[in-house]
Amino acid sequence: MEHPNPAQFAQQRQPFGTWLLAQIKRDDQVGELARVAFTDPRFPKAGDYKAVSKHLNSVSASVEMHEALDEAETDWLAL
Repeated sequence: MEHPNPAQFAQQRQPFGTWLLAQIKRDDQVGELARVAFTDPRFPKAGDYKAVSKHLNSVSASVEMHEALDEAETDWLAL
């Protein structure tokens, strides 16, 4: 059985890291994470959730930044 609109599944989602950086103007934890990431030259711009999480661990990010990361992933997956 074919879906009535198979084209909607063919769209490529932008990388999580790229999407996160675009959230810099948000006025919440995700926006704060984006602003911190924007100033970090080693932030994995083209990375997925795991790459960003690993990077946050490598820089000893706060619990709040990890919570923001989880919230950001939820928003990104909802696109």
